[in-house]
Amino acid sequence: MSELRTERLVLRGWRETDLAPWAAMNADPEVRKYFPGVLTREQSDASVARFQSNIDQRGWGWWAVEVINTGEFIGFTGLDPVEDVMPFTGVEAGWRFARSAWGHGYATEAARAVVAFAFESLTLPEILAVTTVTNLRSRAVMRRIGMSRDPADDFDDPTVPPGPLRSSVVYRLPRGRQRPIER
Repeated sequence: MSELRTERLVLRGWRETDLAPWAAMNADPEVRKYFPGVLTREQSDASVARFQSNIDQRGWGWWAVEVINTGEFIGFTGLDPVEDVMPFTGVEAGWRFARSAWGHGYATEAARAVVAFAFESLTLPEILAVTTVTNLRSRAVMRRIGMSRDPADDFDDPTVPPGPLRSSVVYRLPRGRQRPIER
């Protein structure tokens, strides 16, 4: 299994000790603001089991993110193949962090490491990121890592119930266009 490190973070496989803070994140309405709802503890635990299974099978997926200096679990980031029901194909990058981790640049730092892994280790031709139109913070991370959006790619997410969260945007980053990781 691959483990990625940045200056401040380690992206790693999931541990039993991650379950409670992950469940707390998924029960936080502010963290889940751009999703159809919060998750129960059982749903949250099941997501970790899926994430770790994918990492075990492929060597990559949605990694747990830990702050190196403190050992604190702060969220997740990684890569996953786009679901078959989407109107496009590829591999998607994503991230979600506890509110206590917001505003520290962790999402951008982790996303840059994921992009480097995707292009250097997996030799993918392109990385995608998808979010609801109104998720401006996530869209800002997408722009900071060098992604761009073509409004022609905007779509209504078929995995989201009808309503304001369904309208979605796609950001893309072709290989060779990523921004260097600042050291």
